[in-house]
Amino acid sequence: MLQDSDITQIADDLAGAERNRTMIPLLTKRFEGMTVEDSYRVQNEWRRRGIEAGRRPVGRKIGLTSKPMQEATGITEPDYGAIFADMVHENGSVIEHAQFSNVRVEVELAFVLKDELTGPDVTVFDVLRATEYVVPALEILSSRIEMEGRTIVDTISDNAAMGAMVYGGRPVAVDALDLRWVSALLYRNETIQDSGVAAAVLNHPATGVAWLANKLAEHGDCLAAGEIILAGSFTRPMWVHPGDTVFADYGELGTVTCRFE
Repeated sequence: MLQDSDITQIADDLAGAERNRTMIPLLTKRFEGMTVEDSYRVQNEWRRRGIEAGRRPVGRKIGLTSKPMQEATGITEPDYGAIFADMVHENGSVIEHAQFSNVRVEVELAFVLKDELTGPDVTVFDVLRATEYVVPALEILSSRIEMEGRTIVDTISDNAAMGAMVYGGRPVAVDALDLRWVSALLYRNETIQDSGVAAAVLNHPATGVAWLANKLAEHGDCLAAGEIILAGSFTRPMWVHPGDTVFADYGELGTVTCRFE
């Protein structure tokens, strides 16, 4: 494990990168032997500082839910990051591109909880019972650590590359349709770039939420009632640039769109 002073230094470096819209070198090159648990210590320090500064936590995101992404990072489980209220945007928002670094967009489902979920041993069925509704969402990725050669240690420390999210479309109850077969078409500037189906997220998007509740229990935390959980992407990260408009068509669940100024 890294020393507390190392955790503080990394958190300081990431805060500076976020503030100045820059990137820092790979942590795995600077801190030999850094572990996944060290990375979550960094992330928790970042989250603690945000709360101390008056930011309101509203949920979590789950990343690395697809097999190809897990194989690319050399891990066998997802990761998670924190969401603050100022990171959540309504459908149709115009968003400042320059506030992020290495900006990409992914297509996801967001679970809004009506009940607390506390691990261990949370199942998909517990997640479905605890969910008030699901709603289409776009995740905006922002990477404050060098992209080339990143590992899971770098990604987790960087709040799982969470930048912001946009929600929209039609909220639905979990028993209103088979969530595995929710699909989406992803467009950039009126041209289709990708498509996907929600079963790509661990065979069922609720599986990731169950994993998250159980993982948080290992860290002495839980998912609270009212939280928003981004359940994982079922499209590849799509690069976006200033002036781009992003549009995702979820069929019967409606559409989500935003523009980057």
